[in-house]
Amino acid sequence: MSGQLPGPGPDAPVFVISVAAQLTGLHPQTLRTYDRLGLVSPGRSGGGGRRYSVRDIELLHAVVRLSAEGLGLEGVRRVLTLEQRVLDLQLQVDVLHAELDAAQRALATSPNLPVPLNRTGSQLVVWRRG
Repeated sequence: MSGQLPGPGPDAPVFVISVAAQLTGLHPQTLRTYDRLGLVSPGRSGGGGRRYSVRDIELLHAVVRLSAEGLGLEGVRRVLTLEQRVLDLQLQVDVLHAELDAAQRALATSPNLPVPLNRTGSQLVVWRRG
């Protein structure tokens, strides 16, 4: 063990607005506007100052990229919302696949089923002991 503490995670609010502005190439007032519009929601310090995380900085880079591609701020908001929704749904699908795989492994070892279930199959045959 090296004795060093791990660094903050990607969601830790560590950058003050001036540093976030330097990291993104945006003016601090632009960052305030994006916060007000809900495009990015930085954490707050005890005194109410904005604190940006690494994830917030990545999100701001995405806003800059989408804006440069010609989207207005409302379009940027919609794209970011949809991208987050896709990520959330993919996580949910991954969880459901893991649960299905676990259930199939449990059923495959059951002596009551004559054949293992197949996830890609579209038929289910129920067999009961007579």
